[in-house]
Amino acid sequence: MSVYMFSLQKRARMKITVITDDILKEELLSHGLQDDAEINWVSTPEEAVDATICIDLLFVPNSDRIKILQGPNTELVIVNAVTPSLKELPENFVRLNGWRSFLKRNIAEAAANDTGKAKTEKIFAYFNKQIEWVPDAPGFVTARVISMIINEAYFTLEEKVSSKDEIDIAMKLGTNYPYGPFEWSKLIGLKNIDELLLKMAETNSHYSPSALLQQEAITG
Repeated sequence: MSVYMFSLQKRARMKITVITDDILKEELLSHGLQDDAEINWVSTPEEAVDATICIDLLFVPNSDRIKILQGPNTELVIVNAVTPSLKELPENFVRLNGWRSFLKRNIAEAAANDTGKAKTEKIFAYFNKQIEWVPDAPGFVTARVISMIINEAYFTLEEKVSSKDEIDIAMKLGTNYPYGPFEWSKLIGLKNIDELLLKMAETNSHYSPSALLQQEAITG
């Protein structure tokens, strides 16, 4: 290979900035990483201000963070935003289901405007993951289902039918899920689940969170 061709390939490497913690980084890399990807791992949005392509796995949907992520060179921002809709985000933002435990899979749920889909698929191919495009709805598909299961488990606990440990064991044995509902709630964070349930309950009261779930979400 000529030096010229090598330099062209080197310049063509995609540079991606990922805002993350150690746990979500490990999940994102759970299926390896392609050799031609150049990743800049950071922990704050301020460190990603000059990024062209940014994945924010620690995203908080507030105007200050969104403004920082919209840097002067930013082409695409992929954010871990399970509850907010695309209507609440800039045009070049893509929503990703990046709740803890979900990025371990080789398929990632996301919602985007048509202009961002092809590039997002290319980016996640570097992590050996496929994108499953789903409707721009709170909770996507999987997070919505898991949140409902966790909520039902809390209703069962309120009625003193069984204990947390027993419910977890029964769920794993009965459904072959990797975690029981209470184990999953600890991984995801009850505040995240409560927020999603409340959002879905705005249009369907069936999703209203149990009183015990809300209490534990507040007390931590």
